[in-house]
Amino acid sequence: MLIARSLQEAHLYMDLHACVCGAEEFDRQHRLEDRDGVLVTVYEGVCPQCGRTRSFEFALAGEQPPAPPVFGGPEPSRIIDPGEFVWIGDRVSTESGLRLLNTPLAEHREIRPATAYAIAAFEEVAKFLPEGADRIPEERFTSERGREVYAKDPTRFTRKEIDAALELKRKILADIDRFSPPQG
Repeated sequence: MLIARSLQEAHLYMDLHACVCGAEEFDRQHRLEDRDGVLVTVYEGVCPQCGRTRSFEFALAGEQPPAPPVFGGPEPSRIIDPGEFVWIGDRVSTESGLRLLNTPLAEHREIRPATAYAIAAFEEVAKFLPEGADRIPEERFTSERGREVYAKDPTRFTRKEIDAALELKRKILADIDRFSPPQG
């Protein structure tokens, strides 16, 4: 069974795993079950494209789940690899960056959640770095998408590049907070 550290991580996992027909999203119904003392969250729904029933089950890790946009505690994900986190972080960063460029400063606050989500994704990448290592080992890339992202540019998975990406994204978030403070 899949082990999720948070509901946020479970949702991202489902988003990353399209239906066999290729549709990525589906209307998810959610329930919690106690299975011999293990809390299991079950998501089911029908694919809007082909009508297949989609179902995912996740055992929730024993730790207190973090508040969104964080995906988990200090340990790396067991269900999403570092390449997938980079892929989603890049995708969200690109979309929010384009919105920032085309939105008045006073409205940048609306883009803050997406920016924080991208930061959370890159923070997850950093968790795959072994203590004292300068890069994430290639064997940590377990998904097809993750391996593709890694193969395209392995340097993105060095400590230096991960830290630089996080620094840039945190600066963008700080600028949003500075130029578009929350309405009182």
